Amino acid sequence: MIYTLTLNPAIDYVVGLDTLHPGTINRLDRAQVVCGGKGINVSTMLHRLGADTTALGFAAGFTGQALVQGLKADGIPCRFIRLPAGMTRINVKIKADQETELNAPGPDIPAQALEALYQQLDNLADRDTLVLAGSVPSSLPADIYEQILSRLSGRGIRFVVDTAGQALSRTLGYRPFLIKPNHHELAQLAQRPLNTVDDLLAAARSLQQQGAQYVLVSRAENGALLLTPSGDVLEQPAFSGTVINSVGAGDAMVAGFLAGLRHGCGYALRLAAACGSATAFSTGLARREDVDALLSQQQNPIY
Repeated sequence: MIYTLTLNPAIDYVVGLDTLHPGTINRLDRAQVVCGGKGINVSTMLHRLGADTTALGFAAGFTGQALVQGLKADGIPCRFIRLPAGMTRINVKIKADQETELNAPGPDIPAQALEALYQQLDNLADRDTLVLAGSVPSSLPADIYEQILSRLSGRGIRFVVDTAGQALSRTLGYRPFLIKPNHHELAQLAQRPLNTVDDLLAAARSLQQQGAQYVLVSRAENGALLLTPSGDVLEQPAFSGTVINSVGAGDAMVAGFLAGLRHGCGYALRLAAACGSATAFSTGLARREDVDALLSQQQNPIY
């Protein structure tokens, strides 16, 4: 089972118009409400790919109830812990001539709710996968991911960490199964510009030396790179299409990699790139048929 943990989920209100004019009334061309949060995105994409997944996290207030109802309506199993106060945040995603995001703070998470989460996580078993993805609410310790990995370490659980900066660096000692920095995040970790493929590979290898097993580097229009635990380097060229949405593309890549890995690293990388690209070419997370269409587009990717 692949479990995802979203500590700070959201209801995303996605709106669109040709041009945003600040300081005046804007008339929207389209609007959509979706369940948001990086872990939730991973579970959603996994479900669309036919993989077994369960979404974990916290939910509060009427928006938290809507979040859980929305996931269940889409057929995505979830076990969210209800918080005693506050409300699950609402984020506004504006799709116009430029993308603009208004992300709200999440509710406070009391000690008893965190303990309830730990009890859930203690039930994970050998060969389960736990995806830790997204931001950490201000009411939780900044090193909460590290604390979770420390608690579960040594039990045969595969850890996937999809976050950035020091939050990612602090988890490397627990040998995460997969990390997925994009090329900008990788440069931030390396604290230097990464202008060539060799630069990217050197920085990715440094993360492997610190403990990461698989390192999947997304490179936008330049495709993706994968470093395997055996030291192999696989490269996937970009799929062709028109980018209209950046939200969730990286999460879709994580889902594609995990869903495809049983067929080998090459296929996992190709499926990851197809899921990410199909999402970038769509108004939301990609549908399975969108992914399949891209997979048929490239018969001989570079491995």
